[in-house]
Amino acid sequence: MLMNEVRFEARPPIDSYGDGAFRLGGLRHVGSLALLFDRMQDWPVAAPADASPEALAPFIDIAREMDVLLIGMGNEIAHLPRETRAALEAAGIGFDLMSTGAACRTYNVLLAENRRVAAALIAV
Repeated sequence: MLMNEVRFEARPPIDSYGDGAFRLGGLRHVGSLALLFDRMQDWPVAAPADASPEALAPFIDIAREMDVLLIGMGNEIAHLPRETRAALEAAGIGFDLMSTGAACRTYNVLLAENRRVAAALIAV
């Protein structure tokens, strides 16, 4: 039987999540995480209510470069604050709200398809 491994070009996939951390490309990151095209960085959001326009500014700055922004809201899907939703819509960002686990899985699928995907993930 022939097994083909999914190959990721420049950006590492999410290997695992949970216990308040993420593992990408073999590296462990503790806390919420912003995955941009050229870097990953701390995301200062611990709960959906903390997802302010300021917290999403790094994504708004690259709005024209992405196809979709995945927002992992923790264990459950939650609403974004009204002003945050308005800021993303004003920037023309297509975004999907989902649980963090679903966002991690979807991120890997879109990454494997070479889509221009970014993710904002609340640690679970």
